[in-house]
Amino acid sequence: MELIRAVQLLKLNSVSTAWVDAVWDFEFTHTEPLDPVIEEEVKEDPDVLKAVYKQLLTFSNEDEDNTQSVWVVFGENGVSAKTLVAVLSYFILSAKAKSPSLEQRLFGLQAASLYLLLLKIPGSVANKVYHQILFDTCLNMPLKCWPQDSGKKRKKDSLKSSQGDPKPGKRSKPPKKISDEMEIDDDDDEEEGMYFSAQDLLKLREGVVLLVRTLLRLLEKFSLRDKPQSADSCVQLFTELTNFEPVIGDLSFSQERNVDQLESLPELSYHGLGLLCSTIHGEGDECRRRVFRKLLYVILMMKTQERSKPCLLASTQAVCGARDHAILFISHIVDEQREATLPLLRILVQHICHQMVEKSEYRASGAQAVGKLMAKMPCQDYAAIVKWVYNYSRNNKVAFRMFALDVAMVLLGQSERELDDTVDPEMAVFLSHKFLVHNIVYNHRNDVSPTVRGHALHCLAQCLELGSQNATKCVHELFSNTGAQTMLDSARSEQTLKRRETGQKSALTFRTIELTKHKSITTSHRSVMNTSLQNEETLALFKKHVSDPKTNARKSALETVMSLLKHGVISCSAENLSILSERCRDPAVSVKKKAMQCLMDLLAALPENKEVQEAWLRGVLPAVMDSESSVQEKALECLDHVVITHIKTQGKYRDGDTPQRLAWELLGLMCEKCQDLSRYFSKAFSVWAPQQKFTPAFVNSLLSHTEGERAAAAWLLLAKIASCSPKLNYGTVLDTWENTIRSPVVSVTMTCHILSVMGDIASNLNDDTKARIVDDLMGWLKTFSLPLEVISSCVDTLVRFGRSDNTQDTLGFLDRFCGELVSVCESYLSSVILQEKGAIDINEDLLVKHLYTLGVASLHCPSKVGKRIFLLVQSVLTPSEQQVPAEGNELPASQPLSQFKPNSMPTVVRAHAVITLGKLCLQHEELMLKYLPVFARELEVGTELAVRSNVVVVMCDLCVRYTNTVSRYIPNISACLRDKEAIVREQTLIMLTNLLQEEYVKWKGALFFRFAVALVDPDPAIAELCEYCLVDLLLKKSPLMFSQHFIECIFHFNSYEKHKKYNKFPQTESEKSKFSLRGLQNQGKRFRIYRFLLKNFTDEQRFNITSKICQDILASFVDSELPLDSQGSELLADTFDILSLKEMKLTAISGQAAEEPQEDEMAMAKAVLQVAQKKLVSQVQKRNFVENVIPIIISLKNMLEEQHSPVLKHLMAYLQVTMQDYRSEVKELFAADEQLAAEVEYNLKQFEKEKQQEEQQQMEKQLANFIMSPRQNSNAMASPAQAANVGRQTPRGGFATPLHSHANKGPAQTPKSSDALRRRTYAGMLTPVRSHSSPTVFSTGRGKQIGRAISTPQASINEVTFGEQVSAICNETRRGSKGVEEEESVLHLMSPEQQKPVPRQWNVESPLVQKRRTKKRI
Repeated sequence: MELIRAVQLLKLNSVSTAWVDAVWDFEFTHTEPLDPVIEEEVKEDPDVLKAVYKQLLTFSNEDEDNTQSVWVVFGENGVSAKTLVAVLSYFILSAKAKSPSLEQRLFGLQAASLYLLLLKIPGSVANKVYHQILFDTCLNMPLKCWPQDSGKKRKKDSLKSSQGDPKPGKRSKPPKKISDEMEIDDDDDEEEGMYFSAQDLLKLREGVVLLVRTLLRLLEKFSLRDKPQSADSCVQLFTELTNFEPVIGDLSFSQERNVDQLESLPELSYHGLGLLCSTIHGEGDECRRRVFRKLLYVILMMKTQERSKPCLLASTQAVCGARDHAILFISHIVDEQREATLPLLRILVQHICHQMVEKSEYRASGAQAVGKLMAKMPCQDYAAIVKWVYNYSRNNKVAFRMFALDVAMVLLGQSERELDDTVDPEMAVFLSHKFLVHNIVYNHRNDVSPTVRGHALHCLAQCLELGSQNATKCVHELFSNTGAQTMLDSARSEQTLKRRETGQKSALTFRTIELTKHKSITTSHRSVMNTSLQNEETLALFKKHVSDPKTNARKSALETVMSLLKHGVISCSAENLSILSERCRDPAVSVKKKAMQCLMDLLAALPENKEVQEAWLRGVLPAVMDSESSVQEKALECLDHVVITHIKTQGKYRDGDTPQRLAWELLGLMCEKCQDLSRYFSKAFSVWAPQQKFTPAFVNSLLSHTEGERAAAAWLLLAKIASCSPKLNYGTVLDTWENTIRSPVVSVTMTCHILSVMGDIASNLNDDTKARIVDDLMGWLKTFSLPLEVISSCVDTLVRFGRSDNTQDTLGFLDRFCGELVSVCESYLSSVILQEKGAIDINEDLLVKHLYTLGVASLHCPSKVGKRIFLLVQSVLTPSEQQVPAEGNELPASQPLSQFKPNSMPTVVRAHAVITLGKLCLQHEELMLKYLPVFARELEVGTELAVRSNVVVVMCDLCVRYTNTVSRYIPNISACLRDKEAIVREQTLIMLTNLLQEEYVKWKGALFFRFAVALVDPDPAIAELCEYCLVDLLLKKSPLMFSQHFIECIFHFNSYEKHKKYNKFPQTESEKSKFSLRGLQNQGKRFRIYRFLLKNFTDEQRFNITSKICQDILASFVDSELPLDSQGSELLADTFDILSLKEMKLTAISGQAAEEPQEDEMAMAKAVLQVAQKKLVSQVQKRNFVENVIPIIISLKNMLEEQHSPVLKHLMAYLQVTMQDYRSEVKELFAADEQLAAEVEYNLKQFEKEKQQEEQQQMEKQLANFIMSPRQNSNAMASPAQAANVGRQTPRGGFATPLHSHANKGPAQTPKSSDALRRRTYAGMLTPVRSHSSPTVFSTGRGKQIGRAISTPQASINEVTFGEQVSAICNETRRGSKGVEEEESVLHLMSPEQQKPVPRQWNVESPLVQKRRTKKRI
C-alpha cells in the first residue's frame, strides 16, 4: 500500500519507545535529539513528508469513498500514531530552534501540515492525536519559519509609536532587496550571517501555503468552541498573514470559493477569519470579538508583539493594502451577520479612536476607516457613535481631539443621514452635519492646544471645499446673525480640556469604551443650541487666531479666513481682506508664504473683485523687499504669474480672457489707489533686470497699449523696464510725448511715467531731439500750471537730459536751465511780496507752485541761489513788516533770528515755504545754522499742523546732511512724539526710526524713553507702529538695547532723580511733564512698557536684569543710599511688581512641557534637551536667588516693617509669586528668617486655596450662564449697581472677564501718598486689600451677586485669619423684585444624609518652643 510505504520512510519502527514517551511526557515543549542515523535516513528524501501528506489526503476527504479508516490501516501494519506524532513534533520543534537552516524550516512546515492533516481525519481525537500545545506550535510555524520575522521588532518596517517603547534600537544594516515586506534584518542575532535566495524563499512560501490550506480544511470541521487559546492562535496567524504579500487584483469576499482556488496568503487568511466568525466555533460573539480585536491593529497599521505594546508599521503599499482589505472584510462580515456584529462594530470604532497615534498620516488613514465602518451602521448606532466621538473630542489628550476632527471631516464628506423611526428623539441631533460642524469642528477653534486650534481652523476651511451642500450651509449659519453657535461655549471648552483624563488609558480588553463627562460641561443639548453668534464677534475671534503665538495655528487661521471670503461666508471688505494682506509681514517665514498663497487662491477665485485685487497688491508687493530671500522669491513668483506672464499685444487682448484682464486691472490699481506701492514694484523690476526677463517682443507688446484705456498701466510698466530693456521704439515714445506736451494733464501718474521713460531714453537721442525736448520741458515748467508731482518729474527729466560725460558741461546745463527757473520764481515772489498790495488777492495755488519749483530747481544750481531768495522765502514765513532789501542791495551784517509768526500768508503756503527753505538749507550751511534754532522753536510753540509736520521732515533731512550740528536738536524733534496731533507723532516716529537705522542718530539722552512712551500712544495704530519699529527694525541692529535701558526706565517713568547714576540726562520742565508716567493713574501705561520690553528679552538678559535690579535698586534702599520716602516707596513698589511679572520668568523654566505631538525623532530629542536645560537653568537660578536675592529681601523686609511701609505687601506678593517654583523648599531657603518663612508658607497656602475657589466660582458662573431657571430669567436685576456688575462681567459674546473685588470703586477724596500706595493694584497682584467702605461680594453661582456678612459663609471654612480690614459687617440697601427678595430669604439646610465635615486638627506651636527644642538637640 502506498501510504504504508511512504510512512515506512519515516523509520518509525526504529524510534525507541523511551524517546517517544519522553516527548509526550514533556508535552511537546522540549524533545531530545532524534537518533542521528534515523534522522539522516529520513532526510535523504526531502519530499518524504510530502509523500505521506499526499497519501493521507485521500483519507481526509469525506466526499470520497473510503472503505477503511486510516487508523485501522496503521494498526494492521504496526504503525504507531503516537510515534508518528512524536517524530513530527521533533521536526516541528527543530524549526523553532535558534537560527534554523533552510532544511529544518522546510521539514518543520511539512511536519506541521502533516499533523494538521491527521487532526482533520475522523478519529483523530479518539486516537489521542490532538494536543493543544503541539497544535498551537503548528500555528506559529509560518511566522517562525519565515526569515523576516524573528519575534523581534523589525527596525526597517516598523516605526516608533508614542505608545511603544521609546528606547532606540540598534542601527540596522541595509537589507537585501527582495520585496518591501520580505526584508531580512541582518543585525538580528537569530539570523546572523544567514542568506536566503529567492528560490529558497519560494520553497518556504509553498510550505506556508500548504500549512494554511490544511488549517483551513481543518477549521471547516474541527470546532474550536472549547479551545480559546487555539482560537487566539488561529486569529493571530491569520491577521499576521494579511499583509504577508501583495494581492494581485481586487480581493472579493462576496463569492464563495474553495480553498484550492485561493492563491495568495491574504486571501487564505481572510477565508480563515471568516471561518472563525462562523457558528461552528462558538454560538456567542467571543470568536468574532477575537477576530475584530486582531483586525483592529491591521486597520491601525500596527504590529502586536508579545509582552510589549504595539508598534507602528511603515506605511508601505502592502501595509496600506492590508488595512483596506481588513475594512472590506469587516464590512462583509457585518453585512452577513448584521445583528451579531453591530455591537462589535461599535466597539471596533471606539478602539480605533482610542488607540490612534499622533502622526498625521495614520490619523488620516484611521479616520477614513472609521468613516467606512460607520457607513455600515444603522441610524441609531450611527448617532450613538457620533455622540461618543463628541465626548471623545473633549478628552485632554491632544491626539484624541485631533483625531475627532479628522473623523468629523470624513463623516461630513458622506451623505447626511435621514431620520427614521428607529432613532430616539434625543439622538436625532447627532445625525445632522450641523452637529459635526458646530459642535466638533468649530468648537475647537479656541482649544488650549495650538495644534488642535490650527487643525480645527483647517477643517473649518475644508468644510467649505466639500461637495456636501449641508456642510457649507452649516458654516454659513455660524457666521450669520441667527445661526446657532455650538453646544459648548469656548470659555468652557478650555476648562474642560484642562481636566484629568476620564477615558480608559488602555485597550487590553475589547469592550465598549465609556468616556465620562466633566461636571462643568454636562448640560442639555437643547438649552445651548439656541445661542446666537454675532458676525462681528466671530471675525474678532479670527483676527485673534491669525495673531496666535503658534505658527501652525496662524497658518490654519489664514486658510480659514481665505475660504470664508472665497465662498462668500463673510464679505470681501477691506477690513476682512486686511487680515490676509497684513500677515504677509508676519515674523514667521512660513506664515508669510501661506498668506501670499491664500491671496493667490482668493484672487484666482474672485478675479473681478476690486477689493481682493487691492488686498493682493498690498500683501504681495511689499514682500518683494522682505528680509528673507525665500519670501522675496515667492512674491516675485506670484507677481510674475499673475501680471507679467499675461501681457500680450493689443491685437491678442480679449476681454473674455480673465487672466489678461486681471493683469491690466492690477496695473491700473497701481496707477490709482495703490500708488504708494510703486517703490516695491520698482524693486521687483530691479531684481528681474539682470535676468534679461524682458524681451523686445514684451516691450513691443507694452508699446501697443500706450494709447487707449490701458495706456496708464502700459506706461507704468514701461517706466519700470525702460532703463533695463533692449532698445525701445523711440518713435512711439516721442509721438506720445508730443501729444502729452500739447494737451492738458489728465492723469498725473501717467504723465510722470512718460517723463520717466523720456529720461531713460535721453542718452540715446540725438542733440536736435534733445534740444527740442528740453525747450518743451522748460516751456511746460514756466507755465506753472502743472501739478506738483509733474513739476518734480519734469525737473528730474530735465536734469537727466543735461547729463554728459563732461562734468563742466553738465554743471553749465544745470546752471543755465535750472538757474532760469530759479530766476523766474524769484521774480514772481518779489512781485507778490515786495510790491504794495501784492499779497492781496493772492493766487494761493500759483504761489505754492512757484515755491515748490524754486525748491526743486535750487537743489541742482546752488550757485544761482542768492541771499535775496533766502529773504524772499523767509518773508513768506515771517511778518510782513520785515523789510527785504531791494535788488542789488547787500544783506545787513546782522540779521536777527526770529521764529515764524502768523502773517497774512495761508497755512498751505507757509507749509510749502518750510519745505523750500529746508531744500535751500541743504545747499547752504550758513543758512542752516541760522534757521535751525528757528525750526526747533517752531516745533515747541507752533500751532499750525502742516507747518510743524514739515519742520520735522526738514530737520530730519538736515540731520543726514549735517549730522553733528543737527544731532543737538534731536531732543526737540523727539519731543514731537508727544505732540497733540497724531499725524505729527507718526511722522516723527517714522523719521527718527530711519535716522536710527542708518545710524545718523544714537540712543543718547532720553531718546529711548521717549520712543518707549510711544508704545502707550493714545492712537493704537501709532503704538503698533512703534512696536514694529522697535522690535523688527531697531532691536535687530542693537540686540542689547532693551536690557541696557530697562533699569533706567524704572527711574525715568517714575520721575525719580535721587539716584546718583540713573535719570540724570538734561530735560526741560515742559519735556518732563510731557513724558512723565508717574503716579497711580499712569501705572497701567508703565507696566505695558515694562511687559513689552521684558517680552523681547532673552533668558540671559532676564537673568542678568533680575540681579541688576537687586543690586542697583533694592540694595540701594538697604544701604540707605536712597531714602524710603513717598517717591522711594513708589519706585520700590514698582520694582517688586516688575519682579512679580510672568515676563520676568525664564522661558527655559516657565515653558510648560510640550503636550503637542512629536512628529519625528528630532523633535523628541529637542524636547528631552529642553527638559535637561530647564533643570540646569533652574539650579543656577536657585543658587543666584539664595546667594544674592534672599539676603537683600530679608534686610529690606525688616526695614519696611520698622517703618510700617505699605510697600511690604508688594514684597510679600513678590515672594509669593517667586516661591511657587520652590514650594517645598521655603524653610530651607529662608533659614535665616524663620518668621518670614512661616509667613511665606502660609501665604502660599492661602493663595492656592483662593485659586481653587476662583476656579470653582468661574465654573459655577459658566454653568449659570447656560442653565438658567425660568424665574431668574424673568426677574429684573436687583439694583442698578448689580446690573452694571453683571454687564461688566458678561460682555457681548459670552466671554467673561474676572474683575478684582475693588475694580469698580473710586476714592471719595484725594488720598495721601501712603493710602494711594496701599490701594494700588497691578495685573499680577495676589493679595488685594479691601477698603472699609466696600461690602464683601460673593458669587452665588447663579448669575447674581449678594452682599453678605463675613460671618455667614456659604461653605465650611477650615482656616480663618482675621486681618485688619475684614472685620466690618456691611449691609447694602437693595431694591429688587419680590421674587428676588423671597429667594434671598430661603434658608438652605444640610441634608441629614450628608456627613458633617470633620473639624481640622490644629497643630500650633510657638516659634520660641521650636527654637529651644532645636538648641537642645544641638
